[in-house]
Amino acid sequence: MSDITRNLESIGHGDPKAAEELLPLVYSELRKLAASKMAREAPNQTLQPTALVHEAWQRLVGDLNPNFDGRAHFFAAAAEAMRRILIDNARRKHAIRHGGDQRRVDIEVVDVAAPGDEDQLLAVNDALDKLAAHSTVEAELVKLRYFVGMTLEEAAEVLGVSARTADNYWAHARAWLYHEIKTQRR
Repeated sequence: MSDITRNLESIGHGDPKAAEELLPLVYSELRKLAASKMAREAPNQTLQPTALVHEAWQRLVGDLNPNFDGRAHFFAAAAEAMRRILIDNARRKHAIRHGGDQRRVDIEVVDVAAPGDEDQLLAVNDALDKLAAHSTVEAELVKLRYFVGMTLEEAAEVLGVSARTADNYWAHARAWLYHEIKTQRR
């Protein structure tokens, strides 16, 4: 049994010290995943990978005594937490009090602003919710790949499926999401 699994079990049993011991074990992996995700975000993004990891950590083990069924469950929960944080951030930016759908324009370059990444992020999130109703495993795979930045092999390991099965799920999910997003925009 690994230290991560041992600490996850201790957290589930209410040991407050276990969360403190778990963070150093998983921090670098969570930071790497957050950094890869943030690298695909808009350049004017105010959320940083470190902040994303810390916010996800608070949501995962904050004031609760969560119960994780091992490493795969923990990282799936981390992927979901990061996804929700990014979605909340995109929705906040679209709120009227934050300028709604207005875009910043550099006064030196007065071009028409193109739709931002937040639009795409929200469209993917809406379509992903619909996909989850049909196939939770495919939806989880998309969350791990798109929102956390895991490779297909890493996501397959977390989900407990073979890389070939994950590849099939990924192909189907991408096609399904593409069709759903295309239909939404009409």
